[in-house]
Amino acid sequence: MAAVKSPLSEAAQKVTGEALQGALVDLVDLALYAKQAHWNLVGPRFKVVHEHLDEIVDLARQAQDDVAERAVAIGVNPDGRSRTIADRTRLQQLESGYLDDDKVVAAVTGTLFEIIARFRERIAATDEPDPVTQDLLIGITADLEKQHWMFQAQS
Repeated sequence: MAAVKSPLSEAAQKVTGEALQGALVDLVDLALYAKQAHWNLVGPRFKVVHEHLDEIVDLARQAQDDVAERAVAIGVNPDGRSRTIADRTRLQQLESGYLDDDKVVAAVTGTLFEIIARFRERIAATDEPDPVTQDLLIGITADLEKQHWMFQAQS
């Protein structure tokens, strides 16, 4: 079986791989989180919030693919299996059942804030070992921060 040879040193690959795996877990669960809210949303702002949640899903799905492909490019196998995501997620899960639009806006705002904080830690961690990955994480963080602002503005 052929393996992808990393352009990074072993130490840089380890740090960068951990940052990318953590980002992957956050992004996969964010897409699931936003879809769960999307499906169960109720309230007077249903349509606006419902459609905005799909923007979060699209962002998270594209970013998770970019993160996973970057991991492979540096010789690290991404792990997006459902068991891995369930075991490693740090997101506070939504309640089951119908979700009021105001509670969803508050929950998504808080969740994005938490994810952004972890992404900023990953940006700092990858500064020296892999500026290419750092650049990818910066771009994703900018997109997450834009969505955070937009959800926060609905509060």
